[in-house]
Amino acid sequence: MALMITDECINCDVCEPECPNDAISPGDEIYIIDPNLCTECVGHFDEPQCQQVCPVDCIPLDPERPETHEKLMEKYRIITAA
Repeated sequence: MALMITDECINCDVCEPECPNDAISPGDEIYIIDPNLCTECVGHFDEPQCQQVCPVDCIPLDPERPETHEKLMEKYRIITAA
């Protein structure tokens, strides 16, 4: 699954630089995650880095975008051309 940022986001700016795929960017009101670039840090780290640094715990899995570990790894390979 890709991650998503809920409206509990306080725009603290700590998640964006942590994303190794540049999937996080400022939205109109809160930060957003591009689901086409989000791999939950699969291929980079053991856990999603944005979730680790978020002070308000507003980055859950997006239930609209179920993906297996294998699918996330495939997406990682495409994004990084590895």
